[in-house]
Amino acid sequence: MTDKKSEDFIADSQFEPLKPSAKFAKSARVNDDMLFREAQNDRLAFWAKMAKNLKWNSKWDRILDDDKPPFYKWFTNGKLNVSENCLDIHINNGLGDKKALIFEGEEGDTQVLTYKQLLKEVCKFSNVLTKLGIGKGDAVTVWMPMIPEAIIAMLACTRIGAIHSVVFGGFSPEALKDRILDSESKMVITADGANRRGKVIPMRNAAEQALEECPSVEKVIIVKRTGTSYKTKPGRDLGWSELMADANDRFEPVNMDAEDPLFILYSSGTTGKPKGILHSTGGYLVGVNTTFRYVFDHQEDDIYWCTADIGWITGHSYIVYGPLSNGSSTFIYEGTPDYPSRDRFWELVEKYKVTVFYTAPTAIRSFMRWGNDHVDKRDLSSLRLLGSVGEPINPEAWLWYHEHIGKGKCPIVDTWWQTETGMIMITPLPGLTPLKPGSASWAFPGIEVDVLDDNGNPTEAGQRGFLVIKSPWPAMLRTLHGDPERFENTYWKQYPGLYFTGDGAWKDKDGYLWIMGRVDDVLNVSGHRIGTMEVESALVEHPAAVEAAVIGKVHEIKGHAITAFVTLKEGYEGSDELVQELKSHVGKKIGAIARPEEIFFTYELPKTRSGKIMRRLLRDIAEQRDLGDVTTLMDPQVVATIKEGYTEK
Repeated sequence: MTDKKSEDFIADSQFEPLKPSAKFAKSARVNDDMLFREAQNDRLAFWAKMAKNLKWNSKWDRILDDDKPPFYKWFTNGKLNVSENCLDIHINNGLGDKKALIFEGEEGDTQVLTYKQLLKEVCKFSNVLTKLGIGKGDAVTVWMPMIPEAIIAMLACTRIGAIHSVVFGGFSPEALKDRILDSESKMVITADGANRRGKVIPMRNAAEQALEECPSVEKVIIVKRTGTSYKTKPGRDLGWSELMADANDRFEPVNMDAEDPLFILYSSGTTGKPKGILHSTGGYLVGVNTTFRYVFDHQEDDIYWCTADIGWITGHSYIVYGPLSNGSSTFIYEGTPDYPSRDRFWELVEKYKVTVFYTAPTAIRSFMRWGNDHVDKRDLSSLRLLGSVGEPINPEAWLWYHEHIGKGKCPIVDTWWQTETGMIMITPLPGLTPLKPGSASWAFPGIEVDVLDDNGNPTEAGQRGFLVIKSPWPAMLRTLHGDPERFENTYWKQYPGLYFTGDGAWKDKDGYLWIMGRVDDVLNVSGHRIGTMEVESALVEHPAAVEAAVIGKVHEIKGHAITAFVTLKEGYEGSDELVQELKSHVGKKIGAIARPEEIFFTYELPKTRSGKIMRRLLRDIAEQRDLGDVTTLMDPQVVATIKEGYTEK
């Protein structure tokens, strides 16, 4: 991938590892290497032991069926139900009055559902679904804001054996239509509107644009959230409240095979035919149940908050199924971190005494840019553990997160995984792992990964290569919906017998893994291959920069010319002098070949509502192409502002 050698990378990783405090380690679920030793001794026996933490109605015949790779099967012929494992078993164990879901809306409205109350709501909606003709194997599309009804709908689908397809609420009607058509959904569940930064987004009216071209949809259920008016289509459109009013609050969970499909989730940023990632029931639940327990060091009194949206895999695995299958209290918030003020998240941490906080590096860098005052005025003493997810976190952001949010006492679990993996794959264990800022540490017990060069050979310490997974894991995707050939070609052809993650990585001399981001985000500059993440990391190490997005602008001589879009910390102003200073800084950190040809300052980068930076749009601006759909962005105006300023420049 690059000819950068060990000494260059290792120089970047010379942080003194931060060991967990004796106090944290003493009460942690994992504070020795026993799990690693068990998994290393017999990987399949380890996963079978983890599976026994769930309630199985029939035990499996084989732990792993690997007869037809890469179409692996886990816990074959085992029978269980996901909603039963997320609800009923905790009530039977005396946790019925424990808080399951804690919700706060953008405008301050609140709702708390205990495990007993959540079960009743799920059973009622299960009866609603079955009465409307939804059964085992039917696809149901959920397009909703972050409200309790969305999670109730997901759990009800799992209770009756339907396959849910949750579509991120910020996607456009066109994207919604593509996903409904691909999954052949019989039903869509949505809301009249969603609250977003003090405005109301008319979801139901937007959905109609998609539904006009979706003949498979028989019924549409609408939750009244904002009071936004919409035109009802008689015989098809039904109100959530009216349906739930007289529904029976008992429903026996359907017995599901471990390999029955659980959900389809379409990967973000796809072009052309949507890529529907299919996860199955048993292995997925084993994976997220196990990783939630150990990665987040689940304690009975935790108030856990993952800031993702349920439309992404992080929301599925670590807002819904991981926490609830462990009997945790999971907090969900409808709004954004900067509305009505930039201390909103910290206000909620203080109010609800959140103990475990899991968010994205993009959010952390925004918090940094906004300054410490918003953090310092809030009491964050309830926090005991922090997490990072979504992309590699640069060391400066890691250290700020540790010092200002964790007050120097909270371990940070920097997690690497994908929509396809279903579960966390590379992570520290907070009571055991000495932490290196910026490194995701080691593979989780029972997971086997490596970094390979172009020829498939393991790399040496400090040598960058391709991250692969060497053996099947329980929560792995089973296929791409309706396209098994694409499944094989995308993930299993690069290195036969190994899962190709599409990410670049390197190992340091201590065996720590450092994720470098997508290998398709690699620029070819005068014959040299340079990772965008590498340049971005160098830029944000400069004291003036808080966030950067790097793209390759087509160059007739060099191949790519590096263009950087940089957000500055408050108190700094963009200038020609600062441009030269940043270029020089990158040159010193990486080399002259990586110096950006142009640097453009912007008050914000274009991001989806989940925090993902849309570099494609920046590339389109730089190359003066039509921008297309920007409705998925957190703030669509950002793109217009960048385009106007860049054109003038």
